[in-house]
Amino acid sequence: MTTERRYDIDWLRVIAIGLLLIYHIAVIFQPWALFIGFIKSEDSLENLWTPMTMLNVWRIPFLFYVSGMGLYFAMRKRNWKALLLERSKRILLPFVFGFFAICPLHVYIFQDYYNMPLSYYPSRGHLWFLGNIFAYVVLLSPLFFYLKKHNQGHFKKVLAKWMSYAVGPLSVSIFFVIEVVLVQPTLFEMYALTWHGFFIGFLAFFFGFLFVYSGITFWQTVTKWKWFYFALAAFLFALRHTGFGNISSLSLTAIESNCWIFGIFGLGYQYLNNPSTILSYLSQAAYPVYIIHMFVLYACAWVILPLNLNPWIQFIGVTGFTFLICYLIYEFILRRIPILRPFFGLKWSLKTKHQDNQIPEKEVKPHSI
Repeated sequence: MTTERRYDIDWLRVIAIGLLLIYHIAVIFQPWALFIGFIKSEDSLENLWTPMTMLNVWRIPFLFYVSGMGLYFAMRKRNWKALLLERSKRILLPFVFGFFAICPLHVYIFQDYYNMPLSYYPSRGHLWFLGNIFAYVVLLSPLFFYLKKHNQGHFKKVLAKWMSYAVGPLSVSIFFVIEVVLVQPTLFEMYALTWHGFFIGFLAFFFGFLFVYSGITFWQTVTKWKWFYFALAAFLFALRHTGFGNISSLSLTAIESNCWIFGIFGLGYQYLNNPSTILSYLSQAAYPVYIIHMFVLYACAWVILPLNLNPWIQFIGVTGFTFLICYLIYEFILRRIPILRPFFGLKWSLKTKHQDNQIPEKEVKPHSI
């Protein structure tokens, strides 16, 4: 079977990881940063949080959607034993290693910055995401392999037909609304180490798989209706941001989150499904950079914040040096030392060709869409 790689999904994953770094750096410049365990700048940039409030409601669900899609591609040439072994190597091993060896590093830096007694504190930290993903793989694999076995069945035909309508993708928001009604999180964006984060991630992971499983109709639909999804998302964001009476709610935020995501999927599918040397490099670097970025940005803040610079200069400095140092660590240490590679989600061999995120040629979008 002839296959072609889904470059748009690779690009979107890379972009999402980049935005995640910027978001975490922006937290440092908020007055409440200390309350969630971030080093805090003495000079706040509260205006910086306006775009972050838009980003925050879809950045993590988006990554869960993409992870569910990734599982679909990983299953194409693997049985359940091979899949669990591959996911254990790629997700569980970095999670366990990070729990004991990576997350304690930014805790050390935090303790030193505030002259606290240094103590070793293993934790999931920002790697809670990986723990959730592995749990979803274990919980949902039996169902997904059943669907794979019945790839030409009635369910897939009905699903593909439903996804051909604009309301098709949007209808899954009902489940996200039910989730916030039942779980009642204090804030929609409180994902880390909460049941809300677990269940919303479960839903996004599940539907991410189903969207790819349904075939090309989903991608044609989000491409055709992307500006409608963006317009609806922008309208709901305006309601939420302005606090217009009691109209805004967590239920509407759940719908807004999905609208941003479907619009982004449509935009990516239309414009980003093209190979490039840069993408090939970045798609491999994104995962290790995600694993190490927290202690790097804490270290950069530890150096730059005491310099008494303009807060915008501090923000630019922390951002620039975080990206630079993450690149240097990846390029000259993690990427080149074989024994370290598996602990950061990389394959042992530097020359191993990555085969996931590929679809049959007949399902590849026409570039005229």
